Amino acid sequence: MPSTLPPSAAPARLARGGAVLVVAALVLCGVCVASMAIGAQSIPPGDVLAALFGRGEDSVRVIVGQWRLSRTLVGLVCGVALGAAGVVIGALTRNPIADPGLLGVNAGAALGIAVGLTLTGGMGVTGFTWFAFVGAGLAAVVVYLLSMIGRGSASPLRLALSGVALAAVLTGVTQVLVFLDESVLDSFRFWQVGSLAARDLPDIVPLIPYVLVAALVTLGLCRALNALSLGDRTAAGLGVNLGFVRFAGFLVVTVLCGAATALAGPIAFVGLLVYHIARYLVGSDHRLLVPLSMLLAPSLLLTADVLGRVLSGGGPVPVGVMTAFLGSPALIVLIVRSRQLGAGS
Repeated sequence: MPSTLPPSAAPARLARGGAVLVVAALVLCGVCVASMAIGAQSIPPGDVLAALFGRGEDSVRVIVGQWRLSRTLVGLVCGVALGAAGVVIGALTRNPIADPGLLGVNAGAALGIAVGLTLTGGMGVTGFTWFAFVGAGLAAVVVYLLSMIGRGSASPLRLALSGVALAAVLTGVTQVLVFLDESVLDSFRFWQVGSLAARDLPDIVPLIPYVLVAALVTLGLCRALNALSLGDRTAAGLGVNLGFVRFAGFLVVTVLCGAATALAGPIAFVGLLVYHIARYLVGSDHRLLVPLSMLLAPSLLLTADVLGRVLSGGGPVPVGVMTAFLGSPALIVLIVRSRQLGAGS
């Protein structure tokens, strides 16, 4: 916990955290270049950088500028959104396995998109983003209330089970809506497994302000999230408005998950993996944890996307499949550890 460290340790911890942030930023830059260089046709990094500035061969400029640049931007925007959302929802629930995908928030956003497509008959990304926001927000509230039913608080296992159950129900309802209307099926199938492909710059740019504002709000909540991690009584004693912090936190989770799902589909486990990697690297201080998660999550997402292109024999494996493949074993380990800690306490 942040408050358990002696005052003299804080500068050293922040300096070490700053160094980790710099390294993570450099890694992200390298992953972005790799995302634009690796594919069916590999392109040297120097040619990639030249193409971004409008130089080099025409074919390379088309591949980089029209196809891979938009794919990389989707990974960046969705990664920042999912990384920040994972930290916030973990802090609000004080739950080590809280993840927007695992808790059904992304499934709620996907259902919102399906409802929007059913009601309107087809929209652009900007149009159905609001449906995704509503679906994500309702799912976040419902899963937390479900986990509180009965005696006791929302334990990690109960929250995970409630989220998995709700996600299954929401996914089932989504499938019913999709299969009842062939036109909705044609429009929606892109989102079913999560992919960074098939998005153009005009689809991406309108969602960047939503993610940017929500990310800045998240950074502004860092001190309050640190206090919240000490418990409600302690946080209130430190002057934190618990109601406002929880409302703002769930609001940014809704916006971040809604925007990410609108762009790439319901991608799970990114927030979960990044949250624990970041905690291992910089500890539980949200002033470091939040920005580091915003750097690590797009790196993880783009790396999974590149691996999907490299490892597949035919077409690329969607990034949602790759993150599920990486995240499922991690989830099992975390649940087992959570139960062991609960049994030992």
